[in-house]
Amino acid sequence: MASKFFVVGVALLDLLAFILAIVAEQRRSKATVQQDPNNGDLYCSYDADVSTSYGIVALVFLLLSQAIIMVLSRCFCCGRPLPPGKHRAWSGICFIACWITFVIAEICLLAASVRNARHTKYFVQDGQLSCEALRKGVFAAAAAFIFFTAILSELHYLLYSRAKNNFPGSSQGHSIGMTSF
Repeated sequence: MASKFFVVGVALLDLLAFILAIVAEQRRSKATVQQDPNNGDLYCSYDADVSTSYGIVALVFLLLSQAIIMVLSRCFCCGRPLPPGKHRAWSGICFIACWITFVIAEICLLAASVRNARHTKYFVQDGQLSCEALRKGVFAAAAAFIFFTAILSELHYLLYSRAKNNFPGSSQGHSIGMTSF
């Protein structure tokens, strides 16, 4: 019962991280060139910087969901070994793949949040004022990898649980007795 509660909680955290990454993509900072009324200098004006906060919160939610799944599955390497079979093999594949997609999603979220928060007031390049802004699609790429991480981590835990429940030592059935001759 408790593991179902945690799995649903992890799915909700992943869903919230996905939604926040999509919203961050929609609300990322955009720059416009403005003229200073006092001295006539050109400068870059940025709109609201709320997407940085959305990106960081999505990063934390994804980190929490990954930590919960790894604690539930004992990080796949701690505890009793799982019996050989297809569930253990597929769980291992999903484990590796979910860590790869998790790291990519976290890097995208962190890089996009930092880049979105960095604003340059006066940046002249080749005699032209350049207003740097986050490229379109970085938060969206993070959202895609959050989605893949969510699916792979849930599959990993499901397959891990099946392999763990098929462990001969954990069943209450009959076993072969070892006697001395």
